Formats: sequence, structure tokens, C-alpha cells
Amino acid sequence: MEREPAGPQPLWAVRKTARAPREGRPGTAGKRLRMEAPRPWRPRDTQALLSATQAMELPRRDYHVERLLLNQEQLEELGHWGSAPPTHQWRSWFQCSGARARALLFQYLPILAWLPRYRVRDWLLGDLLSGLSVAIMQLPQGLAYALLAGLPPVFGLYSSFYPVFIYFLFGTSRHISVGTFAIMSVMVGSVTESLAPDDAFLQDSNTTVNEAARDAARVQLASTLSVLVGLFQVGLGLVHFGFVVTYLSEPLVRGYTTAASVQVFISQLKYVFGLQLSSRSGPLSLIYTVLEVCWKLPQSVVGTVITAVVAGVVLVALKLLNDKLRRYLPIPLPGELLTLIGATGISYGVDLKQRFGVDVVGIIPTGLVPPVAPSLELFAKLVGNAFAIAVVGFAIAISLGKIFALRHGYRVDSNQELVALGLSNLIGGIFQCFPISCSMSRSLVQETTGGNTQVAGAVSSLFILIIIVKLGELFQDLPKAVLAAVIIVNLKGMMMQFKDICSLWKANRVDMLIWLVTFVATILLNLDIGLAVAVVFSLLLVVFRTQLPHYSVLGQVPDTDVYRDVAEYSEAREVPGVKIFRSSVTVYFANAELYSDTLKQRCGVDVDRLISRKKKLLRKQELKLKRLQKKQPQKQAASSKDNSFSVNVNAGLGDTEINNVEDPKVMQERAEDELDTTEASSQEDAKAPDVSTLKALGLPQPDFHSLILDLSALSFVDTVCLKSLKNIFRDFREIEVEVYMAACHGAWAPVITQLEVGNFFDTSVTKQHLFATVHDAVVFALQHPRSRSVDPALVTKL
Repeated sequence: MEREPAGPQPLWAVRKTARAPREGRPGTAGKRLRMEAPRPWRPRDTQALLSATQAMELPRRDYHVERLLLNQEQLEELGHWGSAPPTHQWRSWFQCSGARARALLFQYLPILAWLPRYRVRDWLLGDLLSGLSVAIMQLPQGLAYALLAGLPPVFGLYSSFYPVFIYFLFGTSRHISVGTFAIMSVMVGSVTESLAPDDAFLQDSNTTVNEAARDAARVQLASTLSVLVGLFQVGLGLVHFGFVVTYLSEPLVRGYTTAASVQVFISQLKYVFGLQLSSRSGPLSLIYTVLEVCWKLPQSVVGTVITAVVAGVVLVALKLLNDKLRRYLPIPLPGELLTLIGATGISYGVDLKQRFGVDVVGIIPTGLVPPVAPSLELFAKLVGNAFAIAVVGFAIAISLGKIFALRHGYRVDSNQELVALGLSNLIGGIFQCFPISCSMSRSLVQETTGGNTQVAGAVSSLFILIIIVKLGELFQDLPKAVLAAVIIVNLKGMMMQFKDICSLWKANRVDMLIWLVTFVATILLNLDIGLAVAVVFSLLLVVFRTQLPHYSVLGQVPDTDVYRDVAEYSEAREVPGVKIFRSSVTVYFANAELYSDTLKQRCGVDVDRLISRKKKLLRKQELKLKRLQKKQPQKQAASSKDNSFSVNVNAGLGDTEINNVEDPKVMQERAEDELDTTEASSQEDAKAPDVSTLKALGLPQPDFHSLILDLSALSFVDTVCLKSLKNIFRDFREIEVEVYMAACHGAWAPVITQLEVGNFFDTSVTKQHLFATVHDAVVFALQHPRSRSVDPALVTKL
């Protein structure tokens, strides 16, 4: 342990000191300790530290650092700073080699990378059970979500096969279950019902709807929409635009999905009550639908209501039973499949359609459909909805994918996920599927039942293929009310998101505001416009928050080099003669003016008024000086007339003329006296104080001589910021306050480069006005006050 050098430390040294408590370890009371180099870490060191912590509080140790006071010039010289060389990553895009071709192939076709390393003994059984469990859920959900999209149920089965198998080839997440999803289906349904409403297919004197023609038109709309969604997703993935979902914050996504779940619930009421409702779309369509349901409740079909209620009760009971027996069951009970099988059998045996008027699914064709080209004429009508569906679908899939990836220790490529989802929708649209995404409930089942890789998705898609080819016609008598009950019961998880309001109220009310605005906008303005409003509001809120940051005046925490807000830390004290100002966000065009105004306000000096008064007084002095300069030649002319004069006497009395002129010797003596007087006055003027200072003008002086701008939050610099900083230097120097900048930690080099490129530095503002830390700037300001006296003891203490 070294001893601390005796005597006072040099003023250029920056010291960090904390005194050890006297009740500390024996033998260290009242001593200053120097931190030694740390020993290599060993587990027993941590154990000893923990045991010592449990026994008593660790004594504080003195912390000493001595170094030169560093401004930016010295820091660049000491650290050999230089701008980082530019990286031309785009050049690698045009390089051709076998290794690059192989890397691109593995990147865009991930199955070639992970399938050869597939561990059959460890993973195959789990993937088979998981795939079977997911397929059992996929069957009823596919049938139900097709109705939600306004399509015949069989197209839900197609959407549960083609896209799932495509994702098996191109996806990177091992645990998400791709396929039909309620949110995506209701977004598709809003498009199909708005562009192909029932009213457009009326026949027989406008009393009945031509369902065949309506369904054909809606299928064409949905498949074309799926192709367009796929094109958007593939394009965004290829240009590495996966970061677009970062603009969808978690409160926004949760508020949006909650509102969409409410729309899903409202849309299923017509199947629960057996009502014929008008097709509506656009703003306030949900409100009108609720009013129409309430108006037509007396027309409800009793058999349909009873069927929906019984199916719902059975589903809830089976889910509760699954939760209770989760530990004892290898796979969950297929409650939805059992309900569908039981309801289909009862409907067929009792003939619910004919006897009680219960609407059923109807004919389900067997076999696969041939590919159909999308309708290019519909692209212009669908482009806005397609982009919204593409972004929402990807946001849901990537959020779940990253959750499972973090849980199981692997990486999900967001750009490749965009490509995989895009190809799933693109190819699926050609085979008359509607847009798909990731299902939260099925993904959880796939994980909990032992799924390890994408093979589970392939197994579930093959099981759905068997149902499409051979078993689909068995569900022709399935009541639509049962499918509605399946959808409503599965909304439980999203409906529970209403609890977010209470949690966000306690945690972050700005996020709660985003949640509420997203929810209300989606409910009132429909899904597409509501999403746009939510994103715009969220971005505007970010801009608004940067325009109203937290500004603070900093003070020094006693016996440290730490500076904190004096309003928050009661022990923090402002350094006499030095004002330190900090903003919580970067300074740019939107808040530069507010930054300057708040700085002048927090300094306690009306800078603008003081500068205005100073200029007025200086202007008055200048006018007085000009008047004196004008009067001085007149006085000199008058004095010359007094020194030389003549007297004329009338010639009639003697005609005498007297010219009285001063003697040359007298004139020489007077000139020497005037010269001595001028030299003496010039010497007195030189010794007199500058008449342009505040003190000489009789104006109040600020109680600080130095201003330090803590720019630790500065991340970039624009031209408005440069001008604002220049104006701050100019204005405060007008009132005899020197300005320094300090602590650009995170983005120090880029900010310095931007300052240099913007010609910020000149003869009046140099890099010597920038310091590595606030403490460096404080010590320098105290050592070099601007025409003020500073107590040397204060500098030595700092």
C-alpha cells in the first residue's frame, strides 16, 4: 500500500476522493488508500465477498485518481484520436465467390443448415407429438378463422397447409406455429366484406344473397390480398427492412391486438345469435354493428344460441381440466377437436339445420385446388390494407419468435423471417389461401408438448393435408355457432390484456396513453386506419417528448467528482462562480430554441435584457464621444482667435493701428504645457477600467463567471444545434461569462466530427473549450476565471 504524497497536490491534477469511515476495518481508520490492481477473479473470492457482506457492511475505501486536466485537444493527442475509416459494406453485395454463394444459399434456405444436424433420437418423438397436438388445434381454428375472414371454411384448411409447409423450408424460428390467426383473419374479413358486401349479390327481387358468387368474389379478393402481402414482406426482407417493426412498440401492439379481439368478438355475434346483419366497413362500422345486433336480438334463433352456449361451456370446462391435469398429461386434451366431433355428430343425428334452423358449415370439397393467378386489377384497391396486414403479421410473428429464441438459446433472423412469411403468403395466395401469421395459443402448445424444430410444423401440415384430401367432408354438418364459440373462447388471452391499463398506469403513463389511443382509434376507425393513427401518434409522441426534455442545473456531490441535479440531490451544491447545465435529450432543430431559452432562464440572469441594456449604454457613450469630437475643433478655433487679435484706431485721431500678437517664447511654453497634459491624461486613460464592462456601465453582473454545458446526452449535431451553441457562446460572452462544453461520452467522436464539418471551431471557439468530463471543465474554469477572483482553496479542494 503506497503512501499518499505529502503537501498540496498540483492544481492540474483531477482528484477523486472518498473518505473511509472510522468504524471500518481495523488499522484503516483515518487513512487514505490507493486502489491496487485487481487480482484475477476466483470463485472463492466471490464467496468470501458474499459472506463478508452478510456479516457486516463492507467498509468504503478511498478512491484516488490523479491525471492531467484534459480538454479535447489534449485528449485527442493523448489517445491518438482519428476518424474511423468508412466501411463500404455494399461492396460485398457485388462480390462473387463460392463461399458467398454457399452463405447466401444457407441464409435464404435455412433448412439446408439445420436439417443435416437434426438429432433424430433426441428430437423426433417430441416433434411428432408436438406436430400432432398443433394439428388437432389447427383443424377447428382453420375452419373457424375462415368464417372470420368471410370465406368458406375449407379455405381455412388450405391456409393451414400450404403456408405452414413453406415456412418449414424457409423459417428460422423453431417453436412458432404459423397458420391462421384471429387478428389476421378479422383484418382480411374487413377487406372482403367491404369490397364484396352481401348487398352486391342480391337476387330474387333483392331478398336473398347469391352465396356462390359472393364466396367466389371474396376468395379472389383474399387470395390476391395474400399475394400482395407476400410481395411486401419478401421485398422488405430482401432489403433488410426488418427493423420496421421497431416502430410498433409493445404497448401499441398490445392495444391493437386487444382492439382487434373486440372486433373479432363482435363479428361472431351474428353466428352466436343466428342473425343476418348488414355488411359494414370503414369508421364507426363496429359501433353500427353493435347497435344492429342489439336491435335484432328479438330475431335470434334459439337453437343457435343454445348450441353456441353449450359449446362454449364445454370448451371452457375442457380448458380448465387441461390446466388442472397439465402435470399428468403428456399432451393436452384436444378440447376443440373433441367439441367439433361431438357437435358434428349431434348435428347430424338430430338434424339441427332442418329442425331448429341452426346454420351449418355445408359442403366441404375434398382434394386440393389448382393454383390460380391473382387479379392484378385488384392490387390498387388492396395495397394499403396489404401493407398494414404485412407489418402486423410480421410484428406478431417476430415478437413471439424472439421470445422463444431467448428462452431456448438460439437466434432468429428478423429479415429471413420476413422472407419466410412473405413466401408463405405469396405461394399460399396462389393456392387460394388468405394471409396468415403466427398463433400465440398454438405456439405455446408446440413448445410445451416437446417441439424442438420446424419439423413439428411440417408434421402438422401433413396431418391437415390428410384431412383436406380424405376427412374434410365429415364436418359438413358442423354448426357455425360451434366455430364461433371456439373463436370466442380462444380470445381469452387477448382479452386479458385489458389488465395492461392498470399496470401501465403504475409503470409508465405515456405508454398507457399509447395503449389507449391505439385501442380507441382501432375500435372507432377500423383496423387499417386505426393502425396508421396509432403509429403516427406514437412517433409524434416521441418527437414531443424530445421537445420537452428534463433540464437541470448540476451541483457537486460533496467530496466527489460527481455532479447531479441540485433539485433532486439535496446534498449537491453548485460550485461558486460556475453554472453547469444539462439536458436529458440531444439538441436538434425541434428543441434547440427551447434549450437556449431554458438555459438563460435557469441561470437566473435575463441575458437578453442585460445585453440590450449594455448595447443602449454603449450607444449613448458613442454618441457623447461623437459630440465631444465635434465640439473640440470649435474650441480650438476659438482659442486661436483669443491668442491673436488686432486693434484699429481711427486715422483721424492719429491713424494708429496696433497688432497685439503673443510673444513666440510664450507660445512655445504653452504648447509644451499642453503636450505634458495630453500625455498625462492618456496614461490615466490606460490605467482606468474599460468603460464597456458591465461594472463600468453600472449594470448588474452575473453571480457566475463560467458556464459549463453538460452534453452527455448529445448523440448527433445538426445545423440548428450548431447555430444555437454558437449563439450561446456569443450571448454569454457579452455578459462576461465564459462558456465550456463537456462530457460527450457515448457519441463523442461522431459529434466532434460533425462539429468540425459544420465549421463550429474557429479562433473564438476551439477544442480547448471542450473537456472530457464535467469535473475537468469545472477545475479549468476555476483556474481561469474571466476577470473574476477565485479562492485558491476552492480550486485545491476540487
